[in-house]
Amino acid sequence: MKRVDMIISFSLLLSVLFVAVTNCSGNDRVLRTSDGKDIAFKAMIEEIRRAKVIVVGETHSNKKDHEFQLAIIKALHRSGVPLAIGLEMFRSDSQNVLDQWVRGSLGLSAFQKAYDDNWAGPWPLYEDIFVYARDNKIPMVGLNVPADITGKVSREGFSSLTREELKKLPPGISCSVDERYMDFIRRAYAAHGGRDRSFVNFCEAQMLWDKGMAWHLVEFQRKNTGRVIVVLAGVGHAWKRGIPEQMEEMAKLDYRVILPEIPERIDRTTILFRDADYILVK
Repeated sequence: MKRVDMIISFSLLLSVLFVAVTNCSGNDRVLRTSDGKDIAFKAMIEEIRRAKVIVVGETHSNKKDHEFQLAIIKALHRSGVPLAIGLEMFRSDSQNVLDQWVRGSLGLSAFQKAYDDNWAGPWPLYEDIFVYARDNKIPMVGLNVPADITGKVSREGFSSLTREELKKLPPGISCSVDERYMDFIRRAYAAHGGRDRSFVNFCEAQMLWDKGMAWHLVEFQRKNTGRVIVVLAGVGHAWKRGIPEQMEEMAKLDYRVILPEIPERIDRTTILFRDADYILVK
């Protein structure tokens, strides 16, 4: 299996159960989980614009989810918020490519080739976001860790990594998964009913992914304190117990989490404030 295919297929294990159709425009309603009220999309933008990190979840293959992400980015940009965009879809070692693209010194075909090297999702689903970032000089940040590392952990566990492999990860990253985290993964995705070693390995890979992206996110914020970063990631990483919780262990950054509504998975009956701040109502 190609490394880029491994990235998307592993991530789709987390989101494949969440296929749904959502819609998005400036007039859409959003569920605010703190009080259970439906509010206008514009009201949500006003509430989130002062946060330092805004995590917007997606089902990778859902076009409407990406339209929703772009609508948030546009609304924040038009309101005058200095933005950056954090991407699960690019590894941190591809940062130079992202910088060249935003500067306008890298052509479309070359950038698309770099995208294909990083991610296996259909290019058209993300193209409008990338072009908007380039046209408006919004920095994009690669957050992901090497796919061969997470792939090995999912098969053999974190303890299987060699010293050389550990050097490919951010410094100080460990991967001890407690029962609370495993219960969350099991309950949220109903993807595994047992407690065998393969599921523990799966949870370790998921947590390692979350921790790695959180580390790169925190490092960017330390160097760019004046920017608000909108993080685009699969719903399995965007939940508060994913990237945000790992980020909180590293730095105190005010954040908000926004998820697309997915009936019986992400909706007003299943999601609490401890899981997300807003849900885009279908």
